[in-house]
Amino acid sequence: MEKDIKTTLISVVVPVFNTYLFLDRCIFSILAQTHKNLEILLIDDGSTDDSLQKCNAFKKMDKRIKVFHKKNGGLSSARNLGLQNATGEYICFVDSDDYV
Repeated sequence: MEKDIKTTLISVVVPVFNTYLFLDRCIFSILAQTHKNLEILLIDDGSTDDSLQKCNAFKKMDKRIKVFHKKNGGLSSARNLGLQNATGEYICFVDSDDYV
């Protein structure tokens, strides 16, 4: 039996470090995708600006968004935390200063 791609959960891991000014465009672009069965994992890597607060505001706005906060350890450690918490069948990474 062939799997219906529309029901496949995709995990989008977004490491965040001091990208407050770019987060709106990044996250709204992910939410605007035609594939709606997403979980978006925002991994705050010890930001010193208001990035964590903005991530938490997005979490309140959309139940598909999960926020994790960790001590700064760099991009790879933030991605690894995302991988550990992702539940989707497929996983992709989007940098927080980019949009899709």
